[in-house]
Amino acid sequence: MQITILQAILIGLVYYLGANGTPWFTVNWGWAFRRPLMQGLAVGVILGDPVTGCIVGAAINATYLAQITAGGAQTMDEGLAGTVGTALAIISNTTPEVAVSLAVPISLLGNVIWMLYMTGDIFIVHRMDKAAESGNVNKIIFWNIVPSQIYKIILYVIPVAIAVYSGTGVITNLLDSLQGTPVIDCLTTIGTILPALGIAMNFKAIISTTGNKAYLYFLMGFILYSYMNLPLLVIGALAIIFALLQGSGLAKTE
Repeated sequence: MQITILQAILIGLVYYLGANGTPWFTVNWGWAFRRPLMQGLAVGVILGDPVTGCIVGAAINATYLAQITAGGAQTMDEGLAGTVGTALAIISNTTPEVAVSLAVPISLLGNVIWMLYMTGDIFIVHRMDKAAESGNVNKIIFWNIVPSQIYKIILYVIPVAIAVYSGTGVITNLLDSLQGTPVIDCLTTIGTILPALGIAMNFKAIISTTGNKAYLYFLMGFILYSYMNLPLLVIGALAIIFALLQGSGLAKTE
């Protein structure tokens, strides 16, 4: 599949809009849009295949379920993994498992972009300090939004647009040449394990706050899916209902 320059730029804008420090969303909405599931869906819409985008994005998202950025520290860039990983998967027509294994190292490169942005913003912060000394509120707002976001657009949109546009032929040819080799099997296995690791980390965080009682919920979900063959959508709806009943005090496990 070949993409246009406009599509590549739009994918870069999706990554930019979901990045930390953009003023276009509230904190919660920005965090939600940064998740690979949402980034993958947006990339899928741009590339004309929202279903595949949602599937690949969900697979990548499972790896980052326990991803936390505290105090401005960023270990991995899940937004970059969601946009570039999903784009390469759709362009190369590869499986979600392979996309996950490609997305993880891609997410590490996002740390470089983040550090370049934070380092370059030092100049802007000093300009804001001078504006604050003079009491010029309009200049503070200007430096905080206009130069900062222009600099961020350059850093975030251009590399992603170049990667997904110029990398289409390279990635496609590489994956085609690896079909039927142990390399693809290895990438598929890694891509299967990584979401399980993300889910396990999320479970650990839940159990640490709720206690061993959480195991009963996990066991109930496993039984409903494995032995009663209920669809995940139905299980999710039942979980929401049970959580609401538990919160209202109508259901007790003790």
